[in-house]
Amino acid sequence: MRIAITGIGAISAIGRNCAETLQSLLDERSGIGAMRLLGSVHTDLPVGEVPLTDAELKHIAGVADSEPMPRTSLLGIIAAREALEQAGLNEKMVNGLAFISGTTVGGMDLTEQHWQDYALGKASENIRLHEAGESTNAIARQLSTLNFIATPSTACSSALNAIMLGANLLRTGQVKAALVGGAESLSKFHLNGFNTLMILDHAPCRPFDADRLGLNLGEGAGYLFIEPEEDAIARGATILGYIGGYANTCDAYHQTASSDNGEGALLAMSGALRMAGLQPSDIDYVNAHGTATPNNDLSESAALRRLFGSNLPAISSTKAFTGHTTSASGGLEAAICVLAMQRGFIPANLNWSTTAEGLITPVTHTLHQPLKHILCNAFGFGGNESSLIISNEGIDLSEAPLIDISKYRTVEISQDIDVSAYVSPAESRRMTPQTRRIVAAARRAMAESGIATPDAIVCATQWGCMLQSMRFLQDIIDSGEQQLKPTPFMQSTHNTVASTIAILTANHGYNTTYSQGKQSLDCALADIRTQMSLGLIQTAMVIEFDEQVDAWDAVLQHIGDSTQNIARVTIYTNRKQ
Repeated sequence: MRIAITGIGAISAIGRNCAETLQSLLDERSGIGAMRLLGSVHTDLPVGEVPLTDAELKHIAGVADSEPMPRTSLLGIIAAREALEQAGLNEKMVNGLAFISGTTVGGMDLTEQHWQDYALGKASENIRLHEAGESTNAIARQLSTLNFIATPSTACSSALNAIMLGANLLRTGQVKAALVGGAESLSKFHLNGFNTLMILDHAPCRPFDADRLGLNLGEGAGYLFIEPEEDAIARGATILGYIGGYANTCDAYHQTASSDNGEGALLAMSGALRMAGLQPSDIDYVNAHGTATPNNDLSESAALRRLFGSNLPAISSTKAFTGHTTSASGGLEAAICVLAMQRGFIPANLNWSTTAEGLITPVTHTLHQPLKHILCNAFGFGGNESSLIISNEGIDLSEAPLIDISKYRTVEISQDIDVSAYVSPAESRRMTPQTRRIVAAARRAMAESGIATPDAIVCATQWGCMLQSMRFLQDIIDSGEQQLKPTPFMQSTHNTVASTIAILTANHGYNTTYSQGKQSLDCALADIRTQMSLGLIQTAMVIEFDEQVDAWDAVLQHIGDSTQNIARVTIYTNRKQ
């Protein structure tokens, strides 16, 4: 199967659509500037804001002023609709379409606005929009009926992981087409979180520069519309490019830092090349993750040098244009890669001036040249590393019928477990009670199944790591965004559990997390079933988790919901035992 890209949509600090985005790239015009809309006390931190209020976004998105809607969803609606329109579809033609949208922030902006009221018992239905999957559902409701909806939540690699799942669904014939990417808005929660890690720059960021000091956060959304080439040709669609190959791996090193040698990034890039049947010398341009943090840029540079040797292709990071749009970055930057391929240019790596030992030297001004194969990187917390190849010619990807994975289940472990038998005191001190239970269940499941290293670790969660999320949110309110501690933020992302297991077991394999409400487990199982069918994995650890949090329960009881402690680990394998 050849997977064609027939539509793209984008919104960010450099444009409300693809046309404006393209012009900003060609003009080398950054959208990073002073904070105007977020309302944080940290006005000294430059950001990549979309220069539109929520009311203005609602008007563009066609959402009623009175309808509560997370900013993440508003950005997503605008970019998703553009991708559908460019693909030549109207909203009555999208039945049978998968919509897969990565996010981590979800509706946190609304939660921040109303948290104190919620805590005082003045909750409303709006609190349900906090959930990452519900923010995706809000986008889907504006698009029309969709037959498969999923929300990967793996921090900054979320959108690229969404693209991979969509491609796999096409290859196994489960959907006719897929709208894939991600959306993320700025919030005080993640601005303060990154600030506690001391990786935000007080000046415009400088990816790969010797004097780089950190990243600038941004917001936006980016989507690709993908479908089989023969279907695109049959309906007369314009093909903008092709999905060439892709891979997700785990660095298995640290929750917020990358390894010095870039092992996870190397494995992801190598895996994408292997799937595409390409050699490193075939890549014309790398759209690097390039966050401008001291750690990422050095680690990514090491991985690039290990892959390409002395024959580095043209490399740049576009985050000095848009800011780091976190979970949306893979979708937005994939759309930028399609624009670059269509117009034959390599975007500049803005603000770079000085080289340093160990760092690659990026393209500093727009280069105009034909592009045949582009490699796009997106790396997230927990060492979640994803790479995607976009090509201007069709690359045959294998197809396979779906298999029945129920016969592959080997062992299931619930949360009723002696944690001390599987988690050392030293490890235990760095974990929440729920994480300890999950780690213990995972280790016991691996021991009882005889599988030391599964090929994939896939998590399913409705609310994510709520204990630490609520702690950090309350700390922001109590402290007025001052003197916050980094630990709650580091342990708040939805993929904390999956990455913790990978780090403790040195597992560099496929690693992802789904947060799609009560359908999260269905999404996780659909993912591993698809990958097993395609022969990409043989064994998978599936972790279903949520945690009971009194403060959050006090909020949810007003809408007839609650949290509960769930720690369930199941091993699936088609290896002969």
